[in-house]
Amino acid sequence: MCTICGCGTTDIVEEHGVGHPTGAHAGPAQDHDHDHDHGQDHSHTHAHGAHHHEPAERTIDFGKGLAGLHIPGMTQERTIRIERDILSKNDALAEANRTRLIDTGTFALNLVSSPGSGKTSLLVRAITDLKDRWPIAVIEGDQQTSRDADRIRATGVPAVQVNTGKGCHLDAHMVGHALDHLPPLRDGLLFIENVGNLVCPAAFDLGEAHKVVVLSVTEGEDKPLKYPGMFAAADLMLLNKSDLLPHLEFDVAACLAAALRVNPYIQILTVSARTGEGLAAFYAWIEARGSLRPRIEESMVNGLGP
Repeated sequence: MCTICGCGTTDIVEEHGVGHPTGAHAGPAQDHDHDHDHGQDHSHTHAHGAHHHEPAERTIDFGKGLAGLHIPGMTQERTIRIERDILSKNDALAEANRTRLIDTGTFALNLVSSPGSGKTSLLVRAITDLKDRWPIAVIEGDQQTSRDADRIRATGVPAVQVNTGKGCHLDAHMVGHALDHLPPLRDGLLFIENVGNLVCPAAFDLGEAHKVVVLSVTEGEDKPLKYPGMFAAADLMLLNKSDLLPHLEFDVAACLAAALRVNPYIQILTVSARTGEGLAAFYAWIEARGSLRPRIEESMVNGLGP
């Protein structure tokens, strides 16, 4: 269970429309009617969870109701109020973070992906290429360990590790606290590497300028359709590990079409953290949106030489 947003608190079992909390194997007896092919309708009582009818094919959609969710003991209206309360508090903190970043001219990107997409490797490569052009700092999000932050620090830029425990994403409070522990960053880049998760980080504004979703070609071309919220929230998709394409059955055109179907405005770059393919376009995207002129170019304009 996520201790921040509450996701994972219930396991929905679709059996006669009744949901059970995680770990429940038997629920209270329920009376309901059954229709059978022999033309006789009858009612009987049995304990839910005692047995489970598993049709050969079924799609169960929980996103169609008022909240699309059943939590025993809670109305859907109360669930919505709790969610809105959590997000409204987060949004207020995110705006404070955003004001703070704008005041220092800091361009912040929130990198989101599933685990294993190559997000940290991509970040290490980008930092290595860009650290002489702009000041850079990193906020690293994981449930445990400081391994990713250690990799970032090895490039020579400051990084703060945020371990969320059971939390499945960073929130604005965590990012604000991390900013307090970073050295002053003026007119530079802040990379926020979120916890590996293609679901919850989509809903939480951290004060960033843009969300950048990283998708690896090893994950499958249908991910934008399976996790549409994340791709809808992102402004840029980096299709990573392109160097592996010759060894995989991955339909690039289908993947791009899926992402654009979810978000017609998303920009997409194909990149490789290992070979550097496509990264120049990524850096140009950063420069254009962050109004960041490379320091080496600025010094040449001022007649100071490279």
